[in-house]
Amino acid sequence: MPGNPGNSLRALSPTPPERGSFPLDHDNECFEQMTKYLKCMKLVNNENAPNCRLLAKEYLRCRMDKKLMDRDEWSHLGLPKDSHEQEIANEKNKSPTEHTFGKN
Repeated sequence: MPGNPGNSLRALSPTPPERGSFPLDHDNECFEQMTKYLKCMKLVNNENAPNCRLLAKEYLRCRMDKKLMDRDEWSHLGLPKDSHEQEIANEKNKSPTEHTFGKN
């Protein structure tokens, strides 16, 4: 008799991936962005360079657009907001008088 027959179904039950796990890019849909990012990291000896962070953002945006990872806020990924998103956030934070009288 093999092992523990009562638990055979538990071993076959799928579990969802942990946060940070995502499908591999088998079709190389984001290969160009990934290559640029990795070259940048190699050039700066894996230091936290701002230019490489922007390339990382392009790579992650590609992965999100191609459904290779869940869409998430840039702040959750440790990256700055897009300039358009930042402008919207700034507009929301202005007081009503700034909206009316701020543009002379």
